[in-house]
Amino acid sequence: MTIILTALLLLILAESLVVILSYSMCWYEYANSNPQLMADRFRLHSLWLAATLITQEIFFNFLTLLLLPFGLWAPRKAPQFSVETPILLLHGLFINRAGWFWFKWALRRRGFRNLVTINLSSFHNEEALTEQVAKRVDELRHSLNVERVHLVGHSMGGVIARNYLQLRGGENKVDRCIFLGTPHAGSKLSPFAISPLSNVLVPNSDFLTRLATAPPPQQAKLFNIYSSKDNMVVPASSSHLEWLENIILDRIGHTGLLYRRKSIEAVATALGTADEDR
Repeated sequence: MTIILTALLLLILAESLVVILSYSMCWYEYANSNPQLMADRFRLHSLWLAATLITQEIFFNFLTLLLLPFGLWAPRKAPQFSVETPILLLHGLFINRAGWFWFKWALRRRGFRNLVTINLSSFHNEEALTEQVAKRVDELRHSLNVERVHLVGHSMGGVIARNYLQLRGGENKVDRCIFLGTPHAGSKLSPFAISPLSNVLVPNSDFLTRLATAPPPQQAKLFNIYSSKDNMVVPASSSHLEWLENIILDRIGHTGLLYRRKSIEAVATALGTADEDR
């Protein structure tokens, strides 16, 4: 028992340090882009906002890490209804399908039933993961006899979704694609990530440049949801895309997008109108 408690304590301390350092980098970017922020940095509302963001993100990160073992086993066969477009959820770096646990539960409460998750390795390149997504999309289309699926990609999952849509010819198989906290222009924190995928998330990388110059998808309907207080996409403006509808949230950290009601409602709203537009 002592060993377990010690391990949990070390885990909390480690991920707390990551959150604090990431938000420190965020503040560095904000303050340098807008020096007027310096005048308010020690005011009560600013300190309260910082403490709230850091505390919430530590909690959500810790919860996500605790859930990781449950994502190692293949889930029970998800209910599949041919009358409802399947929704494929794509997670981000260094987590697995278990990271969608709360998100899936919340979407089911809102009436969505065809929710599908897969594990995307953080130690394979972007093309291998895109191929995995393409295969799963085709499996869902054929098994349910539907023409298209919906994609929801959080963080790196959104980048993989864009690769599938823009560079791998998947747009005619996707009805709606929703990006959630996706680093479209990369993140200045990516050099600290120990993963082959971190190379493609460096701002102005060859891969991100190809995505940026590729034609926007014309058939799939796209939504881009991100937080202005994202602590892992630095600067937060790297999540913005000019050529689609951007839904900008506030007071939510990167992992918090998987748990907070505002982000779940935004995704549900986008998904809820998908079939109405047909």
